[in-house]
Amino acid sequence: MATSNYQKKSSSSTHNKRCAFTRKCASLVKEQRAKFYIMRRCVTMLICWRDYRDS
Repeated sequence: MATSNYQKKSSSSTHNKRCAFTRKCASLVKEQRAKFYIMRRCVTMLICWRDYRDS
């Protein structure tokens, strides 16, 4: 019985670590996606502004 409880705690701990890692990765992906979106918008604005200014 004690071994079974240890295995449950161990697998629960592993599961929690895996979930924390997944959440951290998801958070980093979300942040990078937001940064990429902002950069893309800035480049688009600069290109459009340059085209408008040349007219």
